[in-house]
Amino acid sequence: MNRKEFLKLTGVVTTGLITVPNIIFGKSKPPIILGHQNKKYILQTSWSKADIKKFPVNDCHEMVQDKSGRILLLTNETKNNVLLYDRSGKLLDAWGHEYPGAHGLTLHHENSTDFLYICDNQRHQVIKTTIDGKVLMTLDYPKEIENYKNAAQYVPTETAIADNGDIYVADGYGLDFIIQYNQKGEYIRHFGGRGTENHHLKNAHGICIDKRNPTAPVLIVTSREEQAFKRFTLEGKYIDTISLPGAWVCRPVIKGDYLYAAVLQSNINQWDNSGFITILDKENKVVSNLGGSIPYYENGKLVEMYQTIKAFKYPHDVCIDADENIYVAQWNSGKVYPYKLTPMI
Repeated sequence: MNRKEFLKLTGVVTTGLITVPNIIFGKSKPPIILGHQNKKYILQTSWSKADIKKFPVNDCHEMVQDKSGRILLLTNETKNNVLLYDRSGKLLDAWGHEYPGAHGLTLHHENSTDFLYICDNQRHQVIKTTIDGKVLMTLDYPKEIENYKNAAQYVPTETAIADNGDIYVADGYGLDFIIQYNQKGEYIRHFGGRGTENHHLKNAHGICIDKRNPTAPVLIVTSREEQAFKRFTLEGKYIDTISLPGAWVCRPVIKGDYLYAAVLQSNINQWDNSGFITILDKENKVVSNLGGSIPYYENGKLVEMYQTIKAFKYPHDVCIDADENIYVAQWNSGKVYPYKLTPMI
């Protein structure tokens, strides 16, 4: 199938943007629909009902959903580092003033209880807390690794927690190592690191544990400067690379059979508000780009992707709820609250 035939088959415009005519919706403004194939969404930019004067945000870095269904947003605004919402966008609570470099937010269920792991890249620490912010454990820079001479070299951006409680820390703005600890915070091993070989990483910005094959869980790690995800065993052995040409991807987020990721920017338009959202299927093939180009494979290789409509500036994370709504947190984007994307039925 050539590219022209592919575009005709998908039935979507090359910009990745669809608008529904006014005749269907009366005089109201038609919705903006983003995405491709069976992954199309209606964009809602005014989801948050929080009072910006009382509950400001700076960079909206990451979002998770707890077991009660609340959506938690992490921002590096120290007036309120964590904002808790219901799914309608109503603000329920806020806490945290001590995380000036709040960047990574991971939620882990432990003995039927929710816990948070916050990466603070100004404090050079990973902090485990209760869902309401009580500090339970702090991981400082890994003195066990001789590459680290001081805390300033350690700038953690993300964590992933295994079923046995092991903690994997991605030092995405530091030396690009993945450091593995046990649930007590005791060092086990490290792998990755910056370099040019396959097992090396360049901006190990995000990490998750992929359990879509329950008999063989693997780590998926961002190598953002390489526009790729890399897969490793839970013991740190390199498996392969998922190439995503053109996409400076943030952390991978698994929901059901799909992998979702915010793309900070398009490679061809760096630092020009050129982000979008990408979605991969169970075979790690891109099936939809929200605000981006139609995913197209030529001779088995993905053609370079890029932003096609400025629905987003610098998307930094996504959170997917039980109804497959997507919440998008953005970095350096005018201090906007998260957007919501509702799937088309």
